[in-house]
Amino acid sequence: MNGTKNYGMIMTLLLLMAVVAGCGQKTGTPEQRKESSAAKALLQGVWIDEESETLVFKMEGDSVYYPDFTSMPAYFWVYGDTLYIGSSARYHIEKHTEHLLWFTSNDGELVKLVKDDGEADKEAFNNNQTQILSLTDVLKKDTVVSYEGERYHIYIAVNPTKYKVSRQTINDDGLEVENVYYDNIIHLSIFKGNQQLFSRDFRKKQYEQRLPAQFFGQAVLNNMEYDKIDANGFHMNASLCSPGDAICYLLEHVISFDGKLSTQLLEY
Repeated sequence: MNGTKNYGMIMTLLLLMAVVAGCGQKTGTPEQRKESSAAKALLQGVWIDEESETLVFKMEGDSVYYPDFTSMPAYFWVYGDTLYIGSSARYHIEKHTEHLLWFTSNDGELVKLVKDDGEADKEAFNNNQTQILSLTDVLKKDTVVSYEGERYHIYIAVNPTKYKVSRQTINDDGLEVENVYYDNIIHLSIFKGNQQLFSRDFRKKQYEQRLPAQFFGQAVLNNMEYDKIDANGFHMNASLCSPGDAICYLLEHVISFDGKLSTQLLEY
């Protein structure tokens, strides 16, 4: 019995030691755990393009900030000869001193930056507040249509929400940045005189199974337009778009005269 108890105590102690050791380990990727604190210290400050003298970013602490206020701040670190920004962007460092930073951008161009100590440039980053973009203001559309002697009133309202959609883009300096947009909810009502035939809110989520996952994750529900009326009912086209691109998917909703809804993908 004593042997069994001793064995149990030993196993308990080993488990406790493993937990303590695990808590003491640093989190993050191997590169983050072995990052160069000296290189990070040299990067602190405002950096401008060597030729155009335009602002590129500010490094402060562990974060990089961009001057356009539409790009989200990102975590950065240096490991070896590579500058890491955010979760996926990495840039090969060609030259790095206290006042010079040369690295290769995503498009293969050599980016040459110099550190700027001007007070005016520092003030450009004073707030460090990112602006979240909305593609539309509240948009209301009323349409009256006729079919076989009957008049119908179609009401559409595009309403911006506080639901955020993130999208990875490449800025003018060849850097990968994250922009954030507000998504929309679209309300559609159809009336025949005082009789309401259809009323519904449309959200991006309901289209998830109809669109490619990668596109869907960075898209917003953009708009809805009346197309036509025929024996099948009212044809309405909803668009989901990737902000900043000319890439949209168009989906057709057909609402029958008894208020039933069907949906199909029209085009890319």
